[in-house]
Amino acid sequence: MKTRNIVIIAILALIVILGGCTYNSYNGLVRNDQNVQNAWSNVETNYQRRTDLYNSVIKVVQGSANFEKSTLTDVIAARSKATSISVNINDPATLKAYEQAQSQFQGSFSKLMAVAEAYPNLKTTQAFQDFQVQIEGTENRINIARQDFNNTVNSYNLSVRTFPGNIFAGMFGFKTRDYFQAKAGTDSPPDINFK
Repeated sequence: MKTRNIVIIAILALIVILGGCTYNSYNGLVRNDQNVQNAWSNVETNYQRRTDLYNSVIKVVQGSANFEKSTLTDVIAARSKATSISVNINDPATLKAYEQAQSQFQGSFSKLMAVAEAYPNLKTTQAFQDFQVQIEGTENRINIARQDFNNTVNSYNLSVRTFPGNIFAGMFGFKTRDYFQAKAGTDSPPDINFK
């Protein structure tokens, strides 16, 4: 009878320990998953700030200069594409498409800025100068948000891939996430030519 009680107590203790491990591991994975979602939301918030700011700059440029229509058309088309893509951070393809659209938007906006710089009356307006400072700040915010996202993904991926979290991650369907990656070729310094 005593042996049977000891076996029952041991089995119950094992069940409690395994239940506790499962509870802690699952909740840790959920917490890390939510941190990834939150970090991505911060990235999107900063992209939205950029889009809003660029929209304001476009209006200032439209009102202050008579410039090439094709440049503005490119910016407007790129803005439309960048804001129309829905991102599912569980799907690396949508994340990549979103980043490509943001990159095209930024590139077309850079052309607009170059055109705007050619107009002295626009260049000297206080509003335009303020926008340039805000744009630089926004780009810095985007960069920090991307770094924070990658740090959060790193923590999440570690919890999914390390023992014993990997066992519970497999049981509950948690998979590793992709990091935010720079465009190909950005590791090379830009060729600056002042001719």
